[in-house]
Amino acid sequence: MSNQTDYELVLEKVTSGFEGNSFWAQARSGTIPGDPPTIVLTTQKALRSGSDVFFALNEFRTDDMGKTWQGPVEHTDTLGRRKQPNDTQLGVCDMEPQWHHATGKLLLTGHTVGYADDKHPIVARKRGIAYSVYDDQSRTFTPWDTVKLPEKEEPIFQATGSGSAQIHEEEDGTLLIPVYGRPVTDNSRACYNAGVVRCAFDGTTLTYIEHGNLQTLEEPRGFCEPSIIKFADRYFMTLRNDVSGYVTSSQDGLNYEKPNQWCFDDGENLGNYNTQQHWVSHGGKLYLTYTRRGLNNDHVFRHRAPIVMSQVDPDRLCVLRDTEREIVPNRGARIGNFSVNKVNEAETWLVVSEWMQPVGCEQYGSDNTIWVARLKW
Repeated sequence: MSNQTDYELVLEKVTSGFEGNSFWAQARSGTIPGDPPTIVLTTQKALRSGSDVFFALNEFRTDDMGKTWQGPVEHTDTLGRRKQPNDTQLGVCDMEPQWHHATGKLLLTGHTVGYADDKHPIVARKRGIAYSVYDDQSRTFTPWDTVKLPEKEEPIFQATGSGSAQIHEEEDGTLLIPVYGRPVTDNSRACYNAGVVRCAFDGTTLTYIEHGNLQTLEEPRGFCEPSIIKFADRYFMTLRNDVSGYVTSSQDGLNYEKPNQWCFDDGENLGNYNTQQHWVSHGGKLYLTYTRRGLNNDHVFRHRAPIVMSQVDPDRLCVLRDTEREIVPNRGARIGNFSVNKVNEAETWLVVSEWMQPVGCEQYGSDNTIWVARLKW
């Protein structure tokens, strides 16, 4: 891996320690501009004995660029589960905070998740684009709500969310929100479709305007967890698939070309699969952050550690192998669920928590640390 990069990497811990029954998951951060800026980091506890069984969101916060952190503060009333008919519950997860410049609000987006109990998420369920707004003065979130989508027009909107997605704010303040979904079905392996929804946001309510074309793949589960970025007057979307990560681009941010598998510049497959990839841009360069096979990591679930970053050739849509650098180390736990946050022109932060599954991952040194990898330009 290369150490000849145009940024300094500083790796810091927000919190660490593993109590055994649950762990911090889905750690992500958003920036409230200022001098210095305020960073709001959201995360939620996950049940170790379950599969994607999440509880209310919590907040960590720093007003001094990570020198000190306040929290965790649990937001059960506004970002917790709600009782549903037939002894089910509905909560939110995979939430991503992002500053909305047009309204001066920190917006949290993700999706809903239903449970029949604390062991088995409901497969045949409706899913929605969930959102909440942060009040910096009271340090509270509004009760989560969902975007009303035209389900009759597009069947996949019956169960569509925006989990773990990088979204993009246009110059007019509208938001391009990458989503993935499928019709409500009992088939847990039905293929997902991915695309982009344009929404208006007035500082309180997120409202659907239109959506672009949809992408799918007849390989296990189709396309999930898309993330987008605008770079050099073009839009780029990266996609999760069980077999390989994919990438595509667009002129208008809504309608995308047929995706191709992520590859290195020598044509070899990147080796990312069945987990997220996210974008970084700075100084006229585009980067991808990801996990992959081939990094001494066969002991890690789905090779989801370490997290690495490489420069992308935006014309050829490939990763430049010689620029790859480790960003967050492999300590046995999976760290494929992470986020990228542009703090200001001087720093970009990658935030991730060590996901303490499967049992035994701690033998390699993981202890549920929430990491902040500071990329100093």
